[in-house]
Amino acid sequence: MRCCLALTLLAACGSSPPPAPPPQTRVTAAIVPAIENRSVDVLFLIDDSINLDIETNLEANFPVFLNVLAEHGLPSLHIGVATSDLGTSAVADAQPAPTVGTGPGMCAGSGKGGVLQTSGSTLVAGRFIDDEPAANGGRVTNYSGTLADAFTQIASVGAAGCGFEQTLEAIRKALDNNPANVGFLRPEANLAVVVLTDEDDCSLEHNALVDPSRADLGPLQSFRCTRFGITCDIGGLTPDEMNEPGEKEGCHSNEHSKYLTHIADHEAFLHGLKPDPRMVLFAAIAGDPGPVDIELRAPIGSTHQIPALTHSCAYTDFSNSTEVADPAVRIAELGARFERNVHATACRQDLSGAEAQIARAIDSMMGSPCLTHDIALPADCTASDDAGAVTDFSIVEDAAMCPEGQHLRLQRGGTPVGATTVTCTPP
Repeated sequence: MRCCLALTLLAACGSSPPPAPPPQTRVTAAIVPAIENRSVDVLFLIDDSINLDIETNLEANFPVFLNVLAEHGLPSLHIGVATSDLGTSAVADAQPAPTVGTGPGMCAGSGKGGVLQTSGSTLVAGRFIDDEPAANGGRVTNYSGTLADAFTQIASVGAAGCGFEQTLEAIRKALDNNPANVGFLRPEANLAVVVLTDEDDCSLEHNALVDPSRADLGPLQSFRCTRFGITCDIGGLTPDEMNEPGEKEGCHSNEHSKYLTHIADHEAFLHGLKPDPRMVLFAAIAGDPGPVDIELRAPIGSTHQIPALTHSCAYTDFSNSTEVADPAVRIAELGARFERNVHATACRQDLSGAEAQIARAIDSMMGSPCLTHDIALPADCTASDDAGAVTDFSIVEDAAMCPEGQHLRLQRGGTPVGATTVTCTPP
């Protein structure tokens, strides 16, 4: 049954279908598991190089994240923080490359190696926050003070990390049996990975990419990550074409790169952590993935212009300074490979909306029937589960159960077989 939604009629489908809308991308509005699982491990992967504003913004709006997450009762919760700093280490190389740079932004050794960070917290006992329901109705926790205060401490990772951000490989380092992180990842719990960054991923397959002696790879700047990690169907089919100024189109990860890791490998790793890939959410607060444009720009401290990735978005921060973010092509591509995914722009002074959206998606993963994405109305929606199309369903307005967004939730008959997925085509 295609459910046709209008603002004034949300409890059932209309008897007459509206005219067919123009072809548009369908939106996955909800994935509702058949069996509730109120346990989730949340890994925040934070870019710890240079820009402190987005970290401060994340911390300031974390109470919004918690409020939305607790609307149906705070789940059994693990929260950990890792950073994008893996130094000059690379997946296929036994030893890191020599140190690159000095001071803030320098890259040395294996960096933080995916180890969960507590940033000198005086509130949290252990490498991650543990907050679980107790038999008496209370909570068993490993921190003092409020949960928001505890998170603020462990998330204050600073801005001195390596400027070649190995975001996706750091996720794997944190979750792949890292002995320093024992106990964080629970087999039975859902997993949410939340990336916070203003640059794209530069996970190294071979550390020659950060070798200063490799003049053939261009100036030792993060543009090397774009030139050899991204390919574009129009204007950027080769590294030499990517080095040419101008707008590129159809950009995606270079899955044949010998310098950067491949998105397919990161997808396979994360999906392999759970028996059902719908138990994994990949969310990112990052630069808009497009447009992708190459310009000539002088690095800080120089007057010589070299190829550089044009910022894809900009905003004014709380101190009235202009902040920017680069196209997160590789990060967005990985997210799109997950049924449960959120990509929100980092170019906002207020990240409360992004954090609320991620919390809604986590709540849905644990069993909430509320739609995780607002949809333009009227919308043409269908539902299916593991047995096929679901015909006995409707989308109803329920502000009590779904206080966020449009207050819409799935109502269906029959016995679900696996998760029920609702997809909608906007008008």
